[in-house]
Amino acid sequence: MKRSRVITEQSQAYTFTRRAFVLSGAQAAFGLVLAGRMAWLSVAQNERYTSLSESNRVQLTLVPPRRGWIIDRAGKPIAINRTTFRVDIIPDQLRNADAVLGQLRQLLALTADDLDRIRADLAQARGYQPVPVAENIDYERFAAVSVHQPSLPGVAPASGYGRYYPGGPAVAHLVGYVGPASAADYDKSRDPLLITPGFKIGKEGLEKTMENWLRGKPGAKRSEVTAHGKVVRELTTRPEVVGNALQLTIDAGLQRYAAARLGPESASAVVIDTRTGGILAMASMPAYDPNSFSDGISHAEWDFLSGDDHLPLTNKVMQGLYPPGSTVKPMVALALLEAGVDPGQTVTCTGRYRLGNSYFHCWRHGGHGGVDMHRAIAASCDIYFYTMARLIGIDRIAATARMLGMGQEFDLPMPSQRYGTVPDTAWKARRYKGARWTTADTLNATIGQGYMLSNPLQLAVMAARIASGSALVPRLIVNKRYPPQGGPLDIAPDHLEFVRQAMSGVINGPFGTGGSGRLNIGDLQMGGKTGTAQVRRITMAMRAAGMTGTEGLPWKYRDHGLFIGFAPVADPRYAVSVVLEHGLHGAAGAPIARDLITYLYDRKRAEDRLATLETGWGGSIEARMARKADSWAHRNDPKPTSPVRPVEASPSPPTGEVDPE
Repeated sequence: MKRSRVITEQSQAYTFTRRAFVLSGAQAAFGLVLAGRMAWLSVAQNERYTSLSESNRVQLTLVPPRRGWIIDRAGKPIAINRTTFRVDIIPDQLRNADAVLGQLRQLLALTADDLDRIRADLAQARGYQPVPVAENIDYERFAAVSVHQPSLPGVAPASGYGRYYPGGPAVAHLVGYVGPASAADYDKSRDPLLITPGFKIGKEGLEKTMENWLRGKPGAKRSEVTAHGKVVRELTTRPEVVGNALQLTIDAGLQRYAAARLGPESASAVVIDTRTGGILAMASMPAYDPNSFSDGISHAEWDFLSGDDHLPLTNKVMQGLYPPGSTVKPMVALALLEAGVDPGQTVTCTGRYRLGNSYFHCWRHGGHGGVDMHRAIAASCDIYFYTMARLIGIDRIAATARMLGMGQEFDLPMPSQRYGTVPDTAWKARRYKGARWTTADTLNATIGQGYMLSNPLQLAVMAARIASGSALVPRLIVNKRYPPQGGPLDIAPDHLEFVRQAMSGVINGPFGTGGSGRLNIGDLQMGGKTGTAQVRRITMAMRAAGMTGTEGLPWKYRDHGLFIGFAPVADPRYAVSVVLEHGLHGAAGAPIARDLITYLYDRKRAEDRLATLETGWGGSIEARMARKADSWAHRNDPKPTSPVRPVEASPSPPTGEVDPE
């Protein structure tokens, strides 16, 4: 019994010892596994988990670079940067979107449309792509969001720099505007900078074409944050590299003055320095406000701008094409002189010119009587140029037109240009499948009608080349590496001087059609040429009824008014072109050109006049645009559904057209 109990106790002790051994072994093995895993994590995976922990603790943010300033020839700002405040949402970090948006609605006074737009953007955004909530908010609202940020996961208030254009609409078509990069922009480069909150790229004008020069390089900011995203402290920051400044040949004061002087007209104006080729002003009106576009315009504003028949979204200087009208007569005169025509030879103008069974008419129905070349230019006699153009033919005229810049493409950093048409026999054969050039085509082209089309910049270049006697090349950027100006024109200097004096007679002579352009600055004189371009066909029945004018007709059927000029006549320094869409007659552009030249010689007087213009015409450019927008809402006539745009060359108008001055 006793022995049996001893054996049992020994057996139990052995069993316990074996179990303890097994358990200890298992514990040791598990410990080794844990130790191995810890060693694996701490050694082999050290870099990975250090990076993960760092990303949880530290937030890395790109700092958008400030864009380089755009300045005028004297260093005055045209496009600058100013401090702005914004609020974005990072979708990856957003929790309880409805609650967050509800709180933001109260803090930022968001509208129902704003909330719908934000929800739509959140639904389409990539997880890491910030969604804009509000831009350019005042500091008080920005501070309110910053204070409540711990309770707003995913909300990222930030301060930065936004683009600002002091000239507003006056520089819209020149510099364009900036805006957020589109999904297509990002997909092209996969550059994370493009989806950084507050970063914008050039969308139009110089902002677009000079994007790489203006952009700069982004900086980076490291911030220590809590698990809820609250910033604990700023760590290190790599500063951004500011974009390069872009200096233009533009005179900012003249640019704004030109825009104000054009006023509510659908018009354009160009001023060129004839010594350097620098474009001093390039105004196209009406225009949009680039500041509004950079911030994002409303659908209502976009509908108004895109539906306006005065085309505020079109850069008329580069994209508008117009029959040049009688502004080409000095060019035709040069072609005649180079062909050996005696400038003293006279032609009797009776008011009409017979070609076969049809008649071409002079703008002065009673005729000019006997005219030589000088008087024909000054009085803009059509009959003289009809008669003389037949002697030399269209090909010589076209060659001179191209020499003076008509139909020419200029190397300028603008997104799009339209170059017009300088027709000749070969051009018509190509365009119309072997069609023959007719005498009627020559007569129409001689007075700047028919197939001939040009843009306002080409008209200004033509005036500048006549004034300077050189193959001047227009330039827009101040850059020592810019191609040099062209050499002397292949035209006799005495022929150029003759035409310059005849153009002086247009304004300062007894028979001139542009007397309203006479300068009032000492003994300075301006030379020029008026032009009227028809936009509708005048039938013989209309002519018989005396319906040759366009006053009283709807705006889109009125003639265009054009003017080219240069000053001073004795030693030309500046050239100018003005185009008034449906402006009735070319003489309407002469006083505008006069005021632009006056600005360059007497800035104080011109600036006083600018204040008078803005007061007399209802305030600033922006105020006039707002008033026009309001008038659209209250006018009885329906808003035009298809804007009237300058079109490509159409078939030559029938004989019997007039060129009223």
